[in-house]
Amino acid sequence: MPIPTELVGSLPRPEKLQNAYQDLDDGKITWADLQALQDEAAEDSIKRLEATGEPIVTDGEQRESSFATYPITDTLAGTGLADNLAGDGQFFAIFDDGHHRQLPRLTGGPFRYKTFASEFVEKNRKIATHDVKQAVIAPSMLMLLYPLEGEIEGYSRDQFLADLCDEVEKDIRQCFAAGAVRVSVDFTEGRLANKNDARNPWTGRNMLQDFIDLNNQVFDRFSPEERRNIGIHTCPGGDNDSVHSKEVPYEKLLSKMFDINAGYFLIQCASEEDKEEVYRLCGKYSREDANGVAQVCFMGVINPLTPEVETAEQVKNDLLTAAKHIPVERLGATDDCGFSPFSRDLKPKHGSPDFARDVAMQKISARLEGTRMASEELGV
Repeated sequence: MPIPTELVGSLPRPEKLQNAYQDLDDGKITWADLQALQDEAAEDSIKRLEATGEPIVTDGEQRESSFATYPITDTLAGTGLADNLAGDGQFFAIFDDGHHRQLPRLTGGPFRYKTFASEFVEKNRKIATHDVKQAVIAPSMLMLLYPLEGEIEGYSRDQFLADLCDEVEKDIRQCFAAGAVRVSVDFTEGRLANKNDARNPWTGRNMLQDFIDLNNQVFDRFSPEERRNIGIHTCPGGDNDSVHSKEVPYEKLLSKMFDINAGYFLIQCASEEDKEEVYRLCGKYSREDANGVAQVCFMGVINPLTPEVETAEQVKNDLLTAAKHIPVERLGATDDCGFSPFSRDLKPKHGSPDFARDVAMQKISARLEGTRMASEELGV
């Protein structure tokens, strides 16, 4: 079987759509107005992805406030915030260029999603002629909604985590029921958990094992057959062409991440200084048998944070090197990260989000062709 390939999820939102998010926050347009522009951008994303030959497509997350907050708020500024949440939560991340992204704060229970990703899958299945996947958020990210210190009166941390796992399981199951063939779970907080950034207290609490254990509480609710199509995505961030944790030694994450009983992993690598060391670590730590499923390593061969377009030859060569360390039957190809995980992302290194959208399609085309060439050379 040829080397499989899959995108992470997001694409740059058109500048017109990004401005509309702001207009909704400012009360200049209605939610229905924004939804019309979201639907327009989603359809364009699907059609352009299909034109590249991408075998499994997404809507580029055009309808989401962000990869992390789609279940709980309509915009990053907090318009349409779900019940029992306030806008003044802790930082998720402080990026290398100085900007930050903040999460809401849980104020009480019960915790419930207001939006499930299956809503997007249902809409996308009506447009797409190719198979559809959906990215969802990990419980390990949303556990940061609960205040770091103390307990919320009448709603314990343990009860919140139980409710959270129920919501995440429901999110995944409903995506499959709506017609998704793959569901990947975003876990960008994994590498950040080892940063120990004094400006961002949770990163100094040694939470990685807690994250892994919580994620497994969800994964272990699925059968091995189901988990073959449920993945984990990891990266050191990718927002406004900046990162949040790339300086953290990768082995601190990779030596533990494969303890998550996922069937496949979408792993940032193209932007690493020593790509071959990452291949070696993935070959060393990924498991042939993760509670009944072999873990497939989709290695990042495209860097979404730069406008320079990789060549198919580069992609091919990276995969041939990766195959020296990872069994070819457990090797795949992906992009390092979603191309724009947050709905407001000006893509400064690209000059504009509209240009970045065009560049993304060129990069995806290179990934597809390079993966085909590598498969051919490896005889699979």
